[in-house]
Amino acid sequence: MNYLLLSMLSFFVGIIVGLTGVGGASLITPMLIFVFQVPASIAISSDVVAATLMKVVAGCKHWQQQTLDLQVVKWLALGSVPGSLGGVWILHGIKSSGSQELDCILLRCLGIAIALVVALATSQLLLKTFFPNFPMPALPEWDLKTNCGRIFTVSAGAILGLIVGITSVSSGAMFALLLMAFFRLDASKLVGTDISQAAILLMFTSLGHLSLGTVNWSLVLPIWLGSVPGVLVGAKLCKVMPQRPLKFAIYGMLAVASWKLYQV
Repeated sequence: MNYLLLSMLSFFVGIIVGLTGVGGASLITPMLIFVFQVPASIAISSDVVAATLMKVVAGCKHWQQQTLDLQVVKWLALGSVPGSLGGVWILHGIKSSGSQELDCILLRCLGIAIALVVALATSQLLLKTFFPNFPMPALPEWDLKTNCGRIFTVSAGAILGLIVGITSVSSGAMFALLLMAFFRLDASKLVGTDISQAAILLMFTSLGHLSLGTVNWSLVLPIWLGSVPGVLVGAKLCKVMPQRPLKFAIYGMLAVASWKLYQV
């Protein structure tokens, strides 16, 4: 294992996350599997723990700046945290049953999760790029002052949390799409809300993955050393870098990774 290379690549992933908001797990987990030949169960668990620090650091920054919506964070977390722990419980069941190969199942689940993220994010980006005046159907706003709004928010958080618990993917990307679709947040608060709920979600998900015994700290530490500084650099560069061409390139790369994961 070349730990220097792992830190360098994690640094570049961190820059991409800071630039585009594309989830680090969607990039780091396939990197661990394909580049460093890490088994899927170890790659996913180690990446969940590694991503937690990155999200917590960024979340604390947004808390200080007050660029987040605390009510949205709270109600999403009420669903996503139990959902993610449910996903980890499913992994425990698969692992203890011994009936199927855990890594094989995780590879396919990971491939499907990344494909879903890419399909939704790319569709939105294509519409904004080529059909900026396309009349998108107005989706209902989830008002957290009503019981219906709270139920919808908690339920959606639980479903996405389940996906995160099983695959480590979409703690940021899928929730960001949810926030854009059903909440009327200011642009300044959208990213902060997304990152802050992901930080809470990943803290509990990390505890679940630690209980699986599949976290490799020799992978986590180099990822931390590279990704955390990378996020800070990416956040600085995002003001001057063109976003759309970069996102198209990243989504194309993720699509290939998704296909390869599903075919393994």
